[in-house]
Amino acid sequence: MSKRLSTQGRLIDRSRRIGFSFNGRPLAGHPGDTLASALLANDQVMVGRSFKYHRPRGIVASGVEEPNALMNLGEGKRFEPNQRATTTELFDGLATRSQNHWPSLEFDVGGINKHLSRLLPAGFYYKMFMYPRAFWKSVYEPFIRQSAGLGQAPTEPDADTYEHVHAFADVLVIGGGVAGLVAALGAAEAGAKVLVLEQTAHWGGRAPVDGGMVDGVPVAQFIDDTVSRLGQMENVTLRRRCMGAGVYDHGYVLGYERLTDHLPYAQGPRHRLWRIRASQIVTATGAIERPLSFAGNDIPGVMLASAMRDYVVNYAVSPGERVVVATNNDDGYRTAICLREAGVNVVRVLDARSAGGGALMDAARALGIRIDPGRAIAKVGGGKRVKTVQICAQDGIGGALEEVKCDAVAMSGGWSPVVHLWSHCGGKLLWDEAQAHFRPDPERPPLGADGGGFVLAAGASNGALALGDVLTDATGAGRAAATAAGFKPRDTGAPVGETEDEMPIEAVWLMPRAAHVGLRSKSWLDFQNDVKVSDVQLAAREGFESVEHTKRYTTLGMATDQGKLSNINGLAILSDALGQPIPATGTTTFRPPYTPISMGAIAGEARGEVFLPIRRTPMHGWHDAHGADWEPVGHWRRPYAYLRGTETAPDAVIREVRNTREAVGLLDASTLGKLIVKGPDAGRFLDMLYTNMMSTLKPGRCRYGLMCNENGFLMDDGVVARIDEDTFLCHTTSGGAEHIHAHMEEWLQTEWWDWQVYVANVTEQYAQIGVVGPLARKLLTKIGGMDLSAEALPFMAWADGQIGGIDARVYRISFSGELSYEIAVPASQGLAFWEMLIEAGEEFGIMPYGTEALHVMRAEKGFIMIGDETDGTVIPQDLGMGWAISKKKDDYLGKRAQDRSHMTDPDRWKLVGLETTDGAVLPDGALAVGEGVNANGQRVTQGRVTSTYYSPTLDRGIAMGLVLNGPERMGEEISFHCADGQTHIARIVDQVFYDKDGEKQNV
Repeated sequence: MSKRLSTQGRLIDRSRRIGFSFNGRPLAGHPGDTLASALLANDQVMVGRSFKYHRPRGIVASGVEEPNALMNLGEGKRFEPNQRATTTELFDGLATRSQNHWPSLEFDVGGINKHLSRLLPAGFYYKMFMYPRAFWKSVYEPFIRQSAGLGQAPTEPDADTYEHVHAFADVLVIGGGVAGLVAALGAAEAGAKVLVLEQTAHWGGRAPVDGGMVDGVPVAQFIDDTVSRLGQMENVTLRRRCMGAGVYDHGYVLGYERLTDHLPYAQGPRHRLWRIRASQIVTATGAIERPLSFAGNDIPGVMLASAMRDYVVNYAVSPGERVVVATNNDDGYRTAICLREAGVNVVRVLDARSAGGGALMDAARALGIRIDPGRAIAKVGGGKRVKTVQICAQDGIGGALEEVKCDAVAMSGGWSPVVHLWSHCGGKLLWDEAQAHFRPDPERPPLGADGGGFVLAAGASNGALALGDVLTDATGAGRAAATAAGFKPRDTGAPVGETEDEMPIEAVWLMPRAAHVGLRSKSWLDFQNDVKVSDVQLAAREGFESVEHTKRYTTLGMATDQGKLSNINGLAILSDALGQPIPATGTTTFRPPYTPISMGAIAGEARGEVFLPIRRTPMHGWHDAHGADWEPVGHWRRPYAYLRGTETAPDAVIREVRNTREAVGLLDASTLGKLIVKGPDAGRFLDMLYTNMMSTLKPGRCRYGLMCNENGFLMDDGVVARIDEDTFLCHTTSGGAEHIHAHMEEWLQTEWWDWQVYVANVTEQYAQIGVVGPLARKLLTKIGGMDLSAEALPFMAWADGQIGGIDARVYRISFSGELSYEIAVPASQGLAFWEMLIEAGEEFGIMPYGTEALHVMRAEKGFIMIGDETDGTVIPQDLGMGWAISKKKDDYLGKRAQDRSHMTDPDRWKLVGLETTDGAVLPDGALAVGEGVNANGQRVTQGRVTSTYYSPTLDRGIAMGLVLNGPERMGEEISFHCADGQTHIARIVDQVFYDKDGEKQNV
């Protein structure tokens, strides 16, 4: 049985006991325990069921590599599934439940699947669920949905809070083991700003458990001293319980910090997602011990040898009373020695190497432990826990030579460096034949934008397994990172580590080497997904020679395991089946995150009211107090109209249009996107983005531009102002600022990465107010300030100055057809400037107007609106805007697409104006019908309405629409059939209904 020991337990506080529950059964542990150690201390060996066969599963590991002990934690609003017992710190009142069984863990109906294993081999679902086809909807799909996934989905809103934080470092060290600490110290002493992330609650990694001396002192003391030195350095930040989740381009790293998982009632956020930019990254992520593949290696009580000594040393827990150790390397002897010194009976050490081990083997033998070289485990006996082990020759087929009674098995198959983070951003691996593992290839690191490497591996994650080698390698990595970040490290020696010399490992991928099929079909590679040695061999026989195909066919290394335990053994079995070396087979793709991240951490504060924050202009409160009828525009809220008294919204729109045409109106245009494009190549860049030329625009002038995507379709429009030789300000639609900013960045980063251009979104830095109408200039002259006469500021020009003592940039542009000034002031001055205009404009009859009046006036002028006249299939030529396409340049985004036959088809619908014969307003989106039916039996259509309004200026309905051969059919009348059954007759006219020559805006 597993039990608590009277000695050891460096991490627990024996003076206190805390209560928790497992499947409703009350249990007790100590502060410092993990859930896994507390369960083992209470002899709870079986902790779950496997996914496919529902076989009993026990704790295999002691860290993030644990595949079996996945738990439902908490209750109600703090319920969370699929949490590893090995990384869950115990706290008082913790409620846990095991997963993937019904009705109970001890008696699981799904356990019948293990008796059907011959009918459920690898890839059975690709064959079974094909026929009969009628079964899919009513039988197969419901069955798959019911069976899919582990754990239970929460049913109540999460009660905790989460946050994001941004950090910058010269050197980021991921891993707080002895290698990470030494690397961090080397970089910090050079003067670099260093951030160290350690995923566990304790510094030092495995070193305090495995022991050794560093510079003449115990390694545990060396770790404490190093942490103390780092903690006193102002240029070093240390974070525990913080995992390096993923490495991305440009030194971007995600960190995942668990702040209060172990303190569930503490105030503050539960998890924190770190968004880190680092010049250089050191991955000191250690190595993971590999299991051995033998029949019955999944039975509860079979555990990694390193994990077994973790539980003994850290938590004073023995996973068994009679233990058999199976190994192919000297590290397994450390576990045997640790167990014997803790008073545990080590029945046998089975060393697959015929010559056995070195000094550690001699030390184990001196303690009276029996050692059998050249021996292996043929089969583990037991169901819900280990009972016996059958011993055989490693070079045989599995014939049992002896059977011994035991209740736990410690297995050690060698160590695999944790190369996940190194590989996330393109770092390559090489096969180390001597140590039988993949490790980072220093000649092919992840490359930055400058073509140089920005990630270095250190310590065990770089293949250095002995303590002395770890220290030397980590010192070099830390100093190399500091040098690459622009610092000069100290020229001092590395700490000197002392450990026992070890004999070479012997690669063992299967026990025994020539195991017969009966044993191979019970030898597990992936404990979570029930993948056996025989499954991978079957995949190879069926033609799945690519490791990626084999992974998906067998589910090897999928789900939460992500190959941490199963990957190398599976690759080796596949390579053997294909008759090729392991490097030729390669590895699967390592993708972030390294271990799962909570959905709450990903969302951060973006939940509830702030999930999609409402964006407000500086004048929002004023609008609300003065009758604004709000409408959503992208993420913004803009006044549709300002209601007075009992008037309706349509009445308010009519009043606002007439007042603006006759006197002066005020528009809050702050929502318009404002992007600064700056750099020596800015003009060249904008020439590629816009259909017309921007590089020829002179400073102080503005130009209207169209922007198309690579498919040729119109995506945005706006006025571009040239600020100086290297700087442009691009206006976008209100809903398009973020999209266009991202569009610009995508092309800069992926296609024109070497162009010297910088883009900044300054939309919210400015309040922008339109002063519109024939009395606009008089109003601004009354307030006083810069010269705004037609001579000083002609149409399509801009100027900086002051108005009423407020710094302003004034654009002489118009979207209404009237005399118009769009005035940008600092956002902090927006409300004051607005109120200044309102007060000064009283004598001129000033009124604010909303978006609907804006749309009516632009339609009267025939100006297009993105999203109305465009729908993702419209090109500038459809809108009669060939004048906005430059003939002076060879290319722009979308040019080649617009030359395709479909784009040049003369039968494409073209933009025209529409007037109903009776003056009525056409319904928005109404279709113009023609004679006959099409190939689908539907009524032929020949156009559609894109914008339609009642025009107060013209006192009738006006509309714009796309019509077949529209510009060639001026004066022709066409029919529009509407959803209400009515038919409207409209005449095709020019889309400019008001002031066609632009006299009013040019005064």
